[in-house]
Amino acid sequence: MLELQWPWVFVITPLPYLIYRFMTPASQSGGSALQVPFYRHLTSIAGNNLVHQNSRRQLSFILPVVIWLLLLLAAARPVWLGEPIQLQGTGRDVMLAVDLSGSMEINDMELNGVAVDRLVVTKHVLTDFIERRTGDRLGLILFGTQAYLQAPLTFDLKTVGTLMDESAIGMAGNKTAIGDALGLAVKHLRNRPQDSRVLILLTDGANTAGEITPLQAARLAAEEGIKIYSIGMGAEEMIQPGIFGTSFGARRVNPSADLDEKTLTEMANLTGGRYFRAKNTEELEQIYSLLDELEPVLQDKENFRPGIALYYWPLLLALVLSFVTALVHPSLRSSDWLAKYKTQEGA
Repeated sequence: MLELQWPWVFVITPLPYLIYRFMTPASQSGGSALQVPFYRHLTSIAGNNLVHQNSRRQLSFILPVVIWLLLLLAAARPVWLGEPIQLQGTGRDVMLAVDLSGSMEINDMELNGVAVDRLVVTKHVLTDFIERRTGDRLGLILFGTQAYLQAPLTFDLKTVGTLMDESAIGMAGNKTAIGDALGLAVKHLRNRPQDSRVLILLTDGANTAGEITPLQAARLAAEEGIKIYSIGMGAEEMIQPGIFGTSFGARRVNPSADLDEKTLTEMANLTGGRYFRAKNTEELEQIYSLLDELEPVLQDKENFRPGIALYYWPLLLALVLSFVTALVHPSLRSSDWLAKYKTQEGA
């Protein structure tokens, strides 16, 4: 089906006529005309091709009109529309909230047999998780003493992954504002489709900063239909070296003693979500794999009609006719009969 995207362009169709009709004519000179002694001879030469000149005059009027209409047609942007294609939207709006407080620096996790801190493992697992979320909108909130929106909800998963990879411990402060992070997530998820809002929060401690408590923020999330999945991270036991290293004076400690599992569980239950406990890298990977199994939410269907631009065809034809007009217009071809006159004079 042919469609004009800018049909209003044809409103200026009579513009050339209006300019010709109302344009002020050049002032007539009051002086006497130039006397040409061989004028009759010139007119007799021109009269030999009178019929041919009449046809040229007709073309000199018709061709500019056709060229003008073709230019208007090109400016109206004609498009050939194909058959409509129905696109089925799927996916979720997932906001990731990641703790960057000072405790994330504790080396109680292992990655490939090497002891690493909690943030290194978090980046490793989240990188794979983000890459698997094709079709979802992902956002990223980093929080410590304050909560910051690092990436709004977007389909650009690569950028979200890059921002997560570039994060550093303490860049948002060394305390933990879980409530503020939840509140910020609610603010950016509340306008998304009702059944597609998901918040995945990862922390290794308790709420120690911020202006809103985690449970207050969780109630706001529940009112907005936002489901919270909370993850408590950190090993239950690690060996703390003594003065002489691990061979003498070492003791076993619980590096996750400050983890507020009760609040994290209540937050998830208030919103219909779930609390997970990740004591090592493998468990954290399993948790995010389980979150991958959430059923995608069908969003509104969209109709798409592929279009092929056709404006260049009338534009090309107008260009060709412009060359033709230049060839047949009498004012541009007056040199023809002057050349004939010179030939006859020479004879």
